Amino acid sequence: MNEAVRLESLLDQPFELLLEIERRSRAAVAGQSGVDMSSEWVGVGFRIGEEQFVADRDQVREVLMLPKTLTRVPGTRRWVLGIANLRGHLLPLVDVKLLLGSGRTTLRRTTRVISVNHREVPAGLVVDEVLGFRRFLEHEFKEETAKTIVRCESFLGGTYRRGDDAWPV
Repeated sequence: MNEAVRLESLLDQPFELLLEIERRSRAAVAGQSGVDMSSEWVGVGFRIGEEQFVADRDQVREVLMLPKTLTRVPGTRRWVLGIANLRGHLLPLVDVKLLLGSGRTTLRRTTRVISVNHREVPAGLVVDEVLGFRRFLEHEFKEETAKTIVRCESFLGGTYRRGDDAWPV
């Protein structure tokens, strides 16, 4: 089939649609997809409140469940939830939503801690949910920052846009 075939045009032809998907998959594995993967940016998607964000994969050390035991630290700001012992290392946990002035994060099953990959300032950012890896192409990046409900524009470094979805970085 022709390289320019759009999958939408094959919706009424399920067998041809599967053949085209298989052909594209095999071409991608063989490195013949026509998409330059070197221009791909990979980040970790997460949610604060009802908004989605993405952090550079290199800035995230790991994603953790919220620790069961947390030691409160007297005299700290309200957004510092406490200190957790992570395999013998102390990790301060920060409620990002509260830090930004948008209320306290409701602790649920989906609540996660993003351990920041920074030697001098270790921190665990408490977010509502981690959405997994998100991949974007260079042309999907825009320098301007999207307006957010949680008022974090001063911390953003641009936005990846795909269709109607905006992923502030």
